[in-house]
Amino acid sequence: MSTVAEIIQARPTQPLFINGEWRLGSTGEVADNLNPATGAVCAVVAQASAEDVDAAIAAAHAARLPWRKLLVSEREAILLKAADIIAQRADELRDTLIEETGSTLLKAPWEVGYAVECLRSAAACVRQAHGETFPTCAPGQIGMTVRQPLGVIAGIAPFNSPLLLSMKKIAFALAAGNTFVLKPSEYAPLTGLKIAEVFEAAGLPSGVFNVVPGSAETVGKKLVEDPRVRMITFTGSERVGKLLAAEAGKHMKKVTLEMGGKSPLVVLDDADLDYAVDAAAFGIFYHQGQVCMASSRVIVEDGLFDAFCQAFTVKAKGVVVGDPHKPDTIVGPLIRPQQCVFIAEQIADAVSKGARLLCGGTYDGPYFQPTVLADVTPEMTIYHEESFGPVTSLYRARDFEHAVELANDTRYGLSSAIITNDLQKAMAFSELSNAGMIHINDATISDEPHIAFGGTGDSGFGREGGRASMEEMTEVKWVTIQAGKRAFPF
Repeated sequence: MSTVAEIIQARPTQPLFINGEWRLGSTGEVADNLNPATGAVCAVVAQASAEDVDAAIAAAHAARLPWRKLLVSEREAILLKAADIIAQRADELRDTLIEETGSTLLKAPWEVGYAVECLRSAAACVRQAHGETFPTCAPGQIGMTVRQPLGVIAGIAPFNSPLLLSMKKIAFALAAGNTFVLKPSEYAPLTGLKIAEVFEAAGLPSGVFNVVPGSAETVGKKLVEDPRVRMITFTGSERVGKLLAAEAGKHMKKVTLEMGGKSPLVVLDDADLDYAVDAAAFGIFYHQGQVCMASSRVIVEDGLFDAFCQAFTVKAKGVVVGDPHKPDTIVGPLIRPQQCVFIAEQIADAVSKGARLLCGGTYDGPYFQPTVLADVTPEMTIYHEESFGPVTSLYRARDFEHAVELANDTRYGLSSAIITNDLQKAMAFSELSNAGMIHINDATISDEPHIAFGGTGDSGFGREGGRASMEEMTEVKWVTIQAGKRAFPF
């Protein structure tokens, strides 16, 4: 079969990947894919019509039983080969992430490495779709549960970490014996197509994995409504996630959601100041703050607050902003240029209501300066809303109890962290925090492919990674075996 690169040489449009074939969209519609750093067109991508999405679903549906029946050793081998191919093409995938999403040289290679580890973790899970056995109350009878794949799963991926967050959905779905249709973000379709190249090279059977770039109105709507799609796994905005969950409910379709966050980092008086400043800076400025786990709220106990504000402001002013290709760049461009306007409005609202702007607050094109606010109150929109940019707010806590109160004062519940040398308070925080993930003496940003990743509240529901994914993406079947003859009542 032709590779994406070979088709591009003959035609300027990046094709769809359906049923093991690279094809242009049935309507001929295309969309420009822009480099966020320069605004230049880095690719022209075919847009899937409802007819194309139907073809992708049909292919996945037809492939589901043969893929499910494949020996676990064969599924495992394909996933491991895909991991090796990504490792071999690491530089190419790194460059795609830089060009397509504005990822820096700090972030892009890490994301590629995560994809490799994700596939290897999924391969390890192929042999671990465990059921249970248990006694029943009927004489001579034993019972068991077995896990079976759902069938066709659709993934809707975001733009911020498209390789990582797509692969986490795809790899474990395939490991569990499901087939998959991926709708990549409109801002990062190339990465989704690169994933298709990888699986094609790894020998994945036709139809098992399909990629259909396009609009939410066309592609997303069809994926949610089609009864052949048994599950939707979504990462993205709170607004879209809630709409998707409502629609999925109408069609009795399983769904997992990983949405936004206002993740708190709590710093207690006994913390090492320099370490806490470094953890907070990493937590908010990594990938321009375009991370659902970003430390957008830093809550510092009263005795350390003033010193922290001073030291953290100095740290933020020293963060290098600019070309994501340069090795010293920490903050690159925001993927969506309109996000700069949104963030600037949040900051203006906060300052007009009494917040102190310690540094930043301005932007040049897609580049937003690292920004630190203090004296933020609940009357300000930024207190409640996710910024999804390099902006954080510092809060003074009277004591540990007040810090916990502030940390939980949000409708989100994705990640939280605390820095302290007091083990009792650290463990108490892990119990009292409403977040789905709590990190002690670390930043709020942390992820590994084999752990159960996910949140509570408006951050969504369901878990991704390792055994959690295998459970989400399978269904439990109860089986009984009767020894001898059961005595029926009539």
